[in-house]
Amino acid sequence: MEATIAKSKSVTMDCHNVDKKLRQIFDLTEDEANFHMKQSAFLYQLAVQTMPKSQHCLSMRLTVEYFRDDSFDQELPVKYSDPTLQHYVIFSTNVIASTVVINSTVMHARDSMNQVFHVLTNGQNYYAMKHWFLGNTFKDAVVEVLNIDPFIPDYYDKTTPSHLNLPTEFRVSFHGINNASAMHSRTQYISIFSHSHYLLPEIFKNLEKVVVLDDDIVVQQDLSTLWSLNMGQKVMGAIQICSVRLGQVRSYLGESSFQKNSCTWMSGLNVIDLARWRKLGISETYWKLVKEQVSKEGSAALASLLTFQDLIYALDNDWVLSGLGHDYGLSTQSIKKAAVLHYNGNMKPWLELGIPKYKVYWRKFLNPENQFLNECNVNP
Repeated sequence: MEATIAKSKSVTMDCHNVDKKLRQIFDLTEDEANFHMKQSAFLYQLAVQTMPKSQHCLSMRLTVEYFRDDSFDQELPVKYSDPTLQHYVIFSTNVIASTVVINSTVMHARDSMNQVFHVLTNGQNYYAMKHWFLGNTFKDAVVEVLNIDPFIPDYYDKTTPSHLNLPTEFRVSFHGINNASAMHSRTQYISIFSHSHYLLPEIFKNLEKVVVLDDDIVVQQDLSTLWSLNMGQKVMGAIQICSVRLGQVRSYLGESSFQKNSCTWMSGLNVIDLARWRKLGISETYWKLVKEQVSKEGSAALASLLTFQDLIYALDNDWVLSGLGHDYGLSTQSIKKAAVLHYNGNMKPWLELGIPKYKVYWRKFLNPENQFLNECNVNP
């Protein structure tokens, strides 16, 4: 031992070289960590924004089957335009997501015979949707699939995209201080109407009232009482998010005239008085605001917030529980109490990224024995 200690003392150490080497190792490790962080963020966004392989398979299979078998090509036009019935509108390009919305709504309805669902999709997904909903029944409800593309050229101008737009979702984060030493952040995912929603009066000319459902919701209670709501002079019933007010997003609203204490509102579950919408020229107001905000990011969402100022009828918060697509902290009690569960956020229930404990509420409205789902290995 003494010999070893003596030998080690005889070796001259250049601390500068050791320090330099350690710094090089640290820099390389830091660069590698940054690379993996960026790669992880990219792959996360890719997973969020792309269609899973199994669902792409399902869409292709259904499209092929539609053209192979024309025996399903039947219509029920009388019910589709009957204003005495309860009309639900869903904007979607996702077969299984829209199926869950319809199935969960019908399963909790007191009388499904009065229910008419209109699924608005694009030309790319129209035939897959058509074949799927003609081949499946939803108690006594009827489902109409509409290709929205033919409505677009006559209504949009050159400053807006000429394709189907799903509800716009944007993330709002607020940073604050919990106590003297701890920082905390609060994040909300606000979903707002897109360009396509402002085609509703044009598409449903014979209807005076509709309920619009996003395709990332699950219905847990009967919705029929929505049709007896007295909204007074308001145009739309929606859940208001008073934790995010217009004044808090004023940097995005620019010099537009708005009430800074007004609450923002959410799409997901919306009751729309189409008759009053037409009377007040809501669509025209929206397009005017879009043109004014066209140079700004998220112009559609901003224009929607401004268009419906003072025209929102606030639905009771018990109607909708939001956050199942991003918030891990929702209680089982609040989930069971809500009439509608809204999976707003990036972690949709049909994605592998979906929050596992919330998927069970969504998955039970899919038929695991369906032939197409099995053949394409659709198992969210």
